[in-house]
Amino acid sequence: MGVTRTRERAGLREWYASELGWPTGGTDDAPGLLTGVRFDALDVPLAAGLAVLRRFARTGPAAALGGRALLLVAAGSGAELPGLLDWLEWSGIPLDLAVRGAGDRIPAPRPAPWGPRAVRIAGTRAAREAYWLRPPVPGHEVEPTLPSLRVGTSVGVGTGAKDDGESKNVKNTVNTENTVNTENGDRRPVDLASLVGAVATECHRARLLTAAQARWSGHRTGQACAFSYASRMVAGTRPRSLTS
Repeated sequence: MGVTRTRERAGLREWYASELGWPTGGTDDAPGLLTGVRFDALDVPLAAGLAVLRRFARTGPAAALGGRALLLVAAGSGAELPGLLDWLEWSGIPLDLAVRGAGDRIPAPRPAPWGPRAVRIAGTRAAREAYWLRPPVPGHEVEPTLPSLRVGTSVGVGTGAKDDGESKNVKNTVNTENTVNTENGDRRPVDLASLVGAVATECHRARLLTAAQARWSGHRTGQACAFSYASRMVAGTRPRSLTS
């Protein structure tokens, strides 16, 4: 059983190298995908990652492991993250947000073509394995699908988000196909600034919920909680006086 599992994981590394051209690392027992080469990855709470994927129809591939989501972004984005957070007025506010860039790696999820896995069931061994929320497409370059910085793009404008008409007809689920919508002529993924703004908002929202649960359990938290103006622009939660 152990030998079969090791061979399977070794084949996992070979699949990513041959089908996607992605550099791999780690060992046969713990295969990984190198970051900082073809892509970086934002490491966020799973609830925050799922919320962002529901909001944006066009992002890069996204994976999950345990209680974390890994959102793939353009290589080098990690170096831009501190400046983006400062520009979006999130500096100084603790966020459960990390980036995996050059010299790091993410666990290699089981490719969708290898068959379904009950990885989303908490408490099972499979739930401790990485899996794709939005899988990459074999035979296609990943770079054009990745959020990146674009000069001249306003936050929340032309970012691959569902428009009002579309969102009314879309179920509250994650699009697992990672396909490109060409009906409106916009083939671009969400820009990095908008993605980071939404991620920060959802990370902070998750932290607020955790803090509230702690208070309900009789614990106290002394950290002030606040949403930045830029993040509220992205999330569509501006004060009524600014939207009327």
